[in-house]
Amino acid sequence: MMTSVDADLIRVLADPLRLKIVNLLAHETLCTTHLVEETGARQTNLSNHLRVLREAGVVETEPCGRFTYYRLRPEVVATLAGQFADLAETARNAADNKRACP
Repeated sequence: MMTSVDADLIRVLADPLRLKIVNLLAHETLCTTHLVEETGARQTNLSNHLRVLREAGVVETEPCGRFTYYRLRPEVVATLAGQFADLAETARNAADNKRACP
């Protein structure tokens, strides 16, 4: 049973703009232009956040002419969700465990 959660991935997803990008990409594959329109972020700022998401393995790219499309990798999100589910199960099983004070 896994009881630790990927802290690096949580840090990546903790940024509000990156989380918004992930939510948008959960619904459809989008290019940078679409993401700029949807988020209102500047293109350079958005590109930096997409780079972080790509390096963390959360999104993958697909070149299409002069555009780059981004797609969410659902297995990464599912793995993180599974880690949280395991952590919750561990907490449920340990609810009655109490260490005595010295």
